[in-house]
This record gives sequence, structure tokens and C-alpha cells, in this order.
Amino acid sequence: MADKKIIFVAFAIEDARIRDMIKGQSLHTDSPFEYVDMSVKEAYDEEWKKKVRTRILRSDGVLVIVTKNSLNSSGQKWEIQCAKEERKKVRGIWAYKDDRTNIVGVNTMTWTWDNIATWIDSL
Repeated sequence: MADKKIIFVAFAIEDARIRDMIKGQSLHTDSPFEYVDMSVKEAYDEEWKKKVRTRILRSDGVLVIVTKNSLNSSGQKWEIQCAKEERKKVRGIWAYKDDRTNIVGVNTMTWTWDNIATWIDSL
């Protein structure tokens, strides 16, 4: 496998448990990606936005955890918009079998490690 890819994960704070699962996967030595965590509990101020933009710029792609919580997550919406402004490849994964929430402008796939690996390999 080539060099590891750096993946920014955009998620609603209510879905932190799902984010933790992805983070755990990235810690495996044979995982094809590194994970960037920018989660915060405080308000999204300009300093946070600058840090997020810098990390998105350093990443090879942005993986969006898509759930019903995504629809009301201003931070996640901003991260997706930032990624598009910076011309990063954005791909969504549905976190739950019974939740097929759609985020306009985000191509979303079923969550399997194979799907994620295939997308990462394409970056």
C-alpha cells in the first residue's frame, strides 16, 4: 500500500460514537488512512474555522458521517462547505442501516470498510 491518506471526518457531535469507531479503525497498523479530529463542544468561532480549514487543506479527502443529526449540525454543514470550497473530495457514509438521510451535494454510500477503503484508495 502507498503512503497513508489523511482523512478529515465531518460529523454531528451527537454522532461522536460513530466517529470513535472510525478513529479506532484508523489506528490499525494496516489501515489506509489517518484520521483528523476537530470536534469541539464550544461555539464555532473564527479561530475554530481557521483550524478546521487548515486541517481540511492538509487532508486528502473528507468523509462525512451521515445521520438524521447531520441535518441540524451547523458545524458539520460548515465543514462540508469548507471542503467543497477547498476542492477536496467529499464522500458520505450512512452510519445506520435504518437511517438514509440525504445531505444535498454529498454522494453517500453504505458503510462498509471495503467501501471506505475503495474511496480512500481513489484519492
